[in-house]
Amino acid sequence: MLQGHTAIVTGAAQGLGYAIAKAYAAEGMRVALLDIRGDLLADVAAEIKQNGGDALSITVDLADAGETQRAADAALAHYGAPRVLVHNAALLITRSMREITLADWQKEINIILQAAFILSKAVWEPMINAGGGSLVYLSSGSGYKGFIEEVAYNPGKHGIEGLMKCLALEGREFNIAVNAATPGAPINTPMSAQNYTEELKQRWVDPALLAPAFVFLARQDAGGLTGHRVAARSDGSWDAIDLL
Repeated sequence: MLQGHTAIVTGAAQGLGYAIAKAYAAEGMRVALLDIRGDLLADVAAEIKQNGGDALSITVDLADAGETQRAADAALAHYGAPRVLVHNAALLITRSMREITLADWQKEINIILQAAFILSKAVWEPMINAGGGSLVYLSSGSGYKGFIEEVAYNPGKHGIEGLMKCLALEGREFNIAVNAATPGAPINTPMSAQNYTEELKQRWVDPALLAPAFVFLARQDAGGLTGHRVAARSDGSWDAIDLL
């Protein structure tokens, strides 16, 4: 079902986004790769192509609305309507309320939530015209619990789940599935390395182990799983909670 279709993946230069992009390419999907790290992104695209895949690298600062829109337009112009959009990119810098500035707060919120809106808006009509699709937003425990010094990240991830619920309801008419995905295990990524406790680092796993859940989500439309928070497990399985 995924062979020959397109995926757009943000934060694809490393970590979980890289693992998801590689999994999609292995399924025969064409992959539009979005990340601020253009140097690493080019290497990912080259790796996928060397393995017989089709990848387009788009360097973008997702904190910037104009850049985000241009990146979405470039992906659509190159590949057409995507089967799946995975908005994985995020920024987490722990700061107290006394420390954080408005500019700090806006940057994290924009990468998480503003980019989710802009990218989803860009692919919404093309997905409708294509007969359906799947939107996947990366959430986390911060999407439903509170954590100290996550003054921007916490509300950003709560907002992601709110957007998911709204669009899952609206997407039913157009055969578009919308879900939030969470790592069901601590994962070894650059962002995790900066924020995990030593106890969590003792248990973290390769993000590639979580990729099967994202392949499953790419296959969904409104007739399948939608409006759920899906926890990707390190054994390749997943479980889901209906949030509607």
